[in-house]
Amino acid sequence: MGQKENARRTTDIQARAVGRNIRVSPRKLNLVAQSIRGRKAEDALNVLSFSEKRIARDVKKILQSAIANAENNHDLDVDDLVVTEASVGRTIVMKRFHARARGRGASVEKPFAQITIVVEEKKEEAPTKKVNLSPERRKAEAPKAEAKGEGAKAKAKSKAKPKAKAKAAAKEHA
Repeated sequence: MGQKENARRTTDIQARAVGRNIRVSPRKLNLVAQSIRGRKAEDALNVLSFSEKRIARDVKKILQSAIANAENNHDLDVDDLVVTEASVGRTIVMKRFHARARGRGASVEKPFAQITIVVEEKKEEAPTKKVNLSPERRKAEAPKAEAKGEGAKAKAKSKAKPKAKAKAAAKEHA
């Protein structure tokens, strides 16, 4: 008789946590959220632990909640979790006023925000090694590159000829 069950908003390899009515402006909260987007969950916790922003403590609690949801509710591996989404929204705004001169008042808005953190299990791929060639190897590899690039050099020379002709023509007119 009741309401139908809502479809799950995240995939099977994702978990989320929402922090509502956080007493900070959304702009300030978004600065902290930007610092953790796309990071591994462990790195994001370290960033939040050492952040000097007051709101970072609350964001850390919400991230820990998302990690716990992933582990306990969705059986995901904590070591492979990555913060895929950290979205910030605006909620209520308390309106107050400050007394001012000559019986006037100035309005003061005290905004609240909410944050949604989604963590996803991503298996770490084998990193590709970048080969750093020594100067000797670069010289040894250079003839191979030159042999391949002969056509490119010829094109560069042909482009240089019209410029030289234009300069010569300009000297003749002068």
